[in-house]
Amino acid sequence: MRVTAVTIHSGQTASFRRIAGLALPALAVLAAEPLYLLVDTAVVGHLGRVPLAGLAIGGTVLAVTAWLGNVLAYGTTGRAARSFGAGSRPAAVAEGVQATWLALGVGLVFVVLAQFGAGPLTSALSGDPEVAAAAHTWLRIASLGVPFILLIFAGNGWMRGVQDTRRPVYYVLGANVLSAVLCPLLVYPAGLGLAGSAVANVAAQITAGVLFLRALIAERVPLTPQPAVLRRQLVLGRDLLLRGAAFQACFLSAAAVAARFGAAAVAAHQIGLQLWMFCAFALDAVAIAAQSLVGSALGAGDVMAARRTGARIGWLGLVSGGGLALIVLALAGVLPHVFTDDEAVLAQAAVVWPWFVAMLPLNGVVFALDGVLVGAGDARYLRNLTFVAALCGFLPAIWAALIFDWGLNGVWAGLTLFIVLRLVAVLLRLRGGAWAVPGSL
Repeated sequence: MRVTAVTIHSGQTASFRRIAGLALPALAVLAAEPLYLLVDTAVVGHLGRVPLAGLAIGGTVLAVTAWLGNVLAYGTTGRAARSFGAGSRPAAVAEGVQATWLALGVGLVFVVLAQFGAGPLTSALSGDPEVAAAAHTWLRIASLGVPFILLIFAGNGWMRGVQDTRRPVYYVLGANVLSAVLCPLLVYPAGLGLAGSAVANVAAQITAGVLFLRALIAERVPLTPQPAVLRRQLVLGRDLLLRGAAFQACFLSAAAVAARFGAAAVAAHQIGLQLWMFCAFALDAVAIAAQSLVGSALGAGDVMAARRTGARIGWLGLVSGGGLALIVLALAGVLPHVFTDDEAVLAQAAVVWPWFVAMLPLNGVVFALDGVLVGAGDARYLRNLTFVAALCGFLPAIWAALIFDWGLNGVWAGLTLFIVLRLVAVLLRLRGGAWAVPGSL
């Protein structure tokens, strides 16, 4: 399927219909993986608190690939959208080819590292030998799917850049439905336990990765590595990579601190974090539309359209986050029971819930405006902002939680502070307008 460029006339704000046309298919793709992880958490949760805690530790380590994948996807979307806005689809798709080579290379390195380093790493994070053993088993199997995870992100990146958000829906949803069916079958009737969830995870990733690779080959563009394009992607990706490293340091530290409060605390943290990530990915649908539309407008040299579209995206993010907050608040007495029937875990989940609800409207604005700035190629600012928010907000708060025994309240207060600092900074950046630079990156 070919998608023709959508031109925004000079100074014209992208319509709500156009934003929704890009955001809604992107929402289905973004929600698919965290929705599968929620299913996985629910299935494993009924094995007991140790397997669930093992999944929490192993899943946190594997989340590093989501960070790397988002670097690929976001950087590729911004660059591809600029080329697409300038009228060159082949150049936009070429960005996807180079991102695919990066995905394969990084993915294979991760597999090797995981096979040899999973044991020491999970032991260091868990603080409990039984939990560490469960996490080790899960991570060594799940890591085999990493190259395909990164292929999925690279494919989403160039497809979003050319404003083709529909095909990824079929690829990702189909693969995750397969995995959601396999997971309970492998965990229970097949008797694989926690390992069964990892096998189902890998099956989904291989299926979707192959579909994205086939779509790229069908574009009939040169598939050889292009060092010049790779270098430009790496320059942009460097800032996004460092920004992502700050996120990973925060989330790994949070998991490690939560684990020190016991298996019930880290299991409840896993439930809250997976729900938070599900909402984050859902809210990122607006950010995906922002990346494509803002990048395309700036590629066409239309600064006014980019700025007005950015402002509209921010308001849509607030409305979306507020709506999710109301839903999560209404389901406070229901959702935790989907994942566990352990009373100690449920008690800890009740500690997390108010923080979770309060953050959602703020998340909506922050994630939407992140998308605006990524689409504009303003990665350096986002990198510096994330460092400041992590070093001055999140990390001090969660390590203080450990020192002063604040429990999950301290961990989630740190996450909230992280979001608040980022919110203030991105609003100031959007208002200033220095991010809206026309032309190619």
